[in-house]
Amino acid sequence: MKLTKERQGEAFIFIEASLWALFPILTIISYNKVSPLISLGISTIFATVFFAIVLTVKKKWHEITNTSAFKDILLTTLFIGIFYYLLYFFGLQYTSAGNASIITKIEIFFSYLLFNIWKKDNLPPKHIAGAVLMVIGALIVLYPNLHVFKLGDLLILAAAFFPPFGNFFARRAREKVSSETIMFYRSIISSAVIFLLIFIFKNTFSYSDLKDSFIVLLIIGVFLLGLSKILWIEGIMRISVVKANALGSISPLLTLLFAWIFLRDIPTHWQLLSLIPIFFGIILLGMNGKESTS
Repeated sequence: MKLTKERQGEAFIFIEASLWALFPILTIISYNKVSPLISLGISTIFATVFFAIVLTVKKKWHEITNTSAFKDILLTTLFIGIFYYLLYFFGLQYTSAGNASIITKIEIFFSYLLFNIWKKDNLPPKHIAGAVLMVIGALIVLYPNLHVFKLGDLLILAAAFFPPFGNFFARRAREKVSSETIMFYRSIISSAVIFLLIFIFKNTFSYSDLKDSFIVLLIIGVFLLGLSKILWIEGIMRISVVKANALGSISPLLTLLFAWIFLRDIPTHWQLLSLIPIFFGIILLGMNGKESTS
């Protein structure tokens, strides 16, 4: 049975969310040896190499000279590749993997404001209800800490403000060039900015530390900053960004599971309670409906 365009988009987002669930876990593990800037910089270099290989295999290097997409690529790089990742990586120093993964779901609210109110990117009522349930699930988990926000929570919350703008420009760029080209440019520009910051702030690292964290940084770069981002861009070309963000809310649940397995962070009863609205939110978002992705 041939998948519809909408079902393809949903599949891409679910796979991306499953991969992305490991992101805060592996990033925190990398901090055992290197600083956030070094972790982000090296991971982004690996992502750049990955996208260069993909461009070579798919014979799409000619898209590099397509100047019509430059402005949109630069803007998505600024909002996601630089602002979002810098705030996220530093935020993970001061909060848990579970908290970070859940707080970023506030991005659903920011996406709704941008795409549904400003850009008139309509969603059917059941999808809006599903998105609301996903946010309620996130708030249930966050509730016990609302009166004692940590620096890490605030940095992650600030980071969640930027992706909707980056996604908007990524979708515009994707109409002109492939996902691989967008991500190659985003990665190489981001890595240049990050290594400039490493030089300015004099972040140093030893060869032994880098060697010990090599595998973790490689996985982050290739699979999380690499493959998962191609899936994300292809997904939001088929379904709305708001729906994609809400469907991707399965990621915090998986992050809590992985944090329990790898970091020994036991889920709280608040986190388990949040599964109820999130479960029904996913069901509503999975229902077919007429949807604009313009």
